[in-house]
Amino acid sequence: MFQADGQVRITIVETSDLHGSLLPVRLALSELKFDAAVIGNHEFNYGLDVLNKAIGESAFAWLSANIVREGTEEPAFGRPYVIREFGGATVAVLGLTTPYIPNWENPSHIQGLDFIDAVETAKRWVPYLREERKADVVVISYHGGFESDPVTGVASERQTGENQGYRLCMEVSGIDVLLTGHQHRELAGLTINGVTIVQPGHLGQQAGIVKLTLEKSGGRWRVADKSSELLSVSGIVPDPDIVALAGPYEAAAQVWLDTPIGTIEGDMTVRDPLLIRTKDNALIEFINKVQMETSGAAISNTALFTDDSPGFPAQVTMRHIVSNYIYPNTLKVIRITGRDMAAALERNATYFTVGDDGAIRINPKFAVPKPQHYNYDMWEGIEYTLDVSRPEGSRVVRLTHRGQPVDPDGEYDVVMNNYRAGGGGDYTMYAGKPVVKDIPIDMSELIASYILERKTVKATVDGNWEVVTGFRG
Repeated sequence: MFQADGQVRITIVETSDLHGSLLPVRLALSELKFDAAVIGNHEFNYGLDVLNKAIGESAFAWLSANIVREGTEEPAFGRPYVIREFGGATVAVLGLTTPYIPNWENPSHIQGLDFIDAVETAKRWVPYLREERKADVVVISYHGGFESDPVTGVASERQTGENQGYRLCMEVSGIDVLLTGHQHRELAGLTINGVTIVQPGHLGQQAGIVKLTLEKSGGRWRVADKSSELLSVSGIVPDPDIVALAGPYEAAAQVWLDTPIGTIEGDMTVRDPLLIRTKDNALIEFINKVQMETSGAAISNTALFTDDSPGFPAQVTMRHIVSNYIYPNTLKVIRITGRDMAAALERNATYFTVGDDGAIRINPKFAVPKPQHYNYDMWEGIEYTLDVSRPEGSRVVRLTHRGQPVDPDGEYDVVMNNYRAGGGGDYTMYAGKPVVKDIPIDMSELIASYILERKTVKATVDGNWEVVTGFRG
């Protein structure tokens, strides 16, 4: 901030989603004198005790106005907003969190909390900050993204309430700046309904910079100019104090990542991600096998989460496991009907389109506004064929279990990750289904334990599924 000629110029810095361990991130942000952080979905992955300890030991505020104590409107973590003074101008930052967290998170990790609508929460708090706290500038820092294209306003995803950034800009008056995250998109230089927005990607690769110029008018400061941009960290020399602070954690992490786990006999590498997703393969079959043997379920599904997944080489370390299973998912066995199974496979099949040349391609809906490869599952324990040349909704052309047609009214126990079991990824047919078994152990740990116990794992492919065009039976 600097002040001159009756103006106040303010720069707001927003870091991108870090998805890191709470302890080293907390230490680094405290050392950097950050004013606030907003609670996001991954803050709950290790339970409330870990989160509350991190909040209590931080030198900055943790914000969320719409995570409240169960049955109340009282913010659960104490600080819905922060107020800062800049040359006499008052700036308020209101924290909001995607309310979709209960659809993904282990219920024990969010016990005693309610996640209320972010837009309705903003409608209550923004007038308070303007009128009661006399804020000259209102900034919303929102761990969520945009449900509609920021330029056209056209819906870019199914309106589940996970992302409400566009609605915040259009429906809540009095917002000057909206800082966003969660979707891992890179957005800057855009204004929606007079609200300047920014979203700086993920993993700390960009910083979102918002610059405001304030001028006095009628005894109050008003925003005369504002802009947003992204600043890449590429080529920037790391701060030696932060490097020293993170050093012990980095060293311990590298030792853990290089821990030998076991040996793969055969080929579990990924050379063509699209091929992996169109025909049964050893890597996916292995992960499903781990899930089935761990849970006792006869049917399983999992995803190749990203095109960067390398698969497993002959000699496996912990680094290879977390490079393939990149999320802190646990497992659930849920009871579904054959009709639910078919509906899930039809949802799966929308991942593909067929080009004019007859080649199978990824549906742009799974690539824009961000890659969603994690929302395409591959199954073990059933036999199925998807014909993606057919219209959506009629692409499951073969579906059997142990050689017999799947009964639409029959019940089947299926193991899958906790995100999917809650209906995440628009798999609404799973939401609310009976939970037969809950396994609250990270999948990366389960995979490591599976290989450690056996020392050598053979790559197998039973060919139980395929994706084709022009199925002829």
